[in-house]
Amino acid sequence: MIAFVSGTVAALAPDAAVVEVGGVGVAVQCTPDTLSGLRIGRQVRLATSLVVREDSLTLYGFADDDERQVFELLQTASGVGPRLAQAMLAVHTPDALRRAVATADEKALTAVPGIGKKGAQKLFLELAGRLGEPAGTAEAGHPAGAVAPAPWSDQLRAALVGLGYSAHEAEEAIAAVTPTAEAAAADGAAPKVSQLLRAALRTLNRAR
Repeated sequence: MIAFVSGTVAALAPDAAVVEVGGVGVAVQCTPDTLSGLRIGRQVRLATSLVVREDSLTLYGFADDDERQVFELLQTASGVGPRLAQAMLAVHTPDALRRAVATADEKALTAVPGIGKKGAQKLFLELAGRLGEPAGTAEAGHPAGAVAPAPWSDQLRAALVGLGYSAHEAEEAIAAVTPTAEAAAADGAAPKVSQLLRAALRTLNRAR
């Protein structure tokens, strides 16, 4: 297993980063929040999980070991593959997922594209006691070595489309959260993509 990669960020895409390690470019699939903390040309260390399939080897990257551990534990539930596990971490922090499972918060899990009410109930049963107790921390920090790779709207659009929403739905959600992003920018803070993504998903769920 490749536990982590450490090197220079060589390239960034909407759903992945390329990290140069010993002269080799390693493609790492990441959530929008993790990607938003990376900058081309800067050093980074990402915790990783290697998913092996008959026709592919895919490396998933995370801001820290806790996020990686939750990613792997989520996949112990039937029907949860790496893509869905990553989507769950794109919508919720590890602690938020722990709280959702511990309290059987159906609304929280169904906010993840691909999880319906029946699926959420099944996950509550299968994941009970597996994820551990919430650590009580706030939003996870960005990985070390993290210049924003793209405007927040581009990152948010790519994240929503990657989660299965149409381009039209993504644009509507972006419009809905734009006032929040502009308010943060007016205060001198860079809009946090992970928070905007969660707000956008709430907007889309209400529209359904």
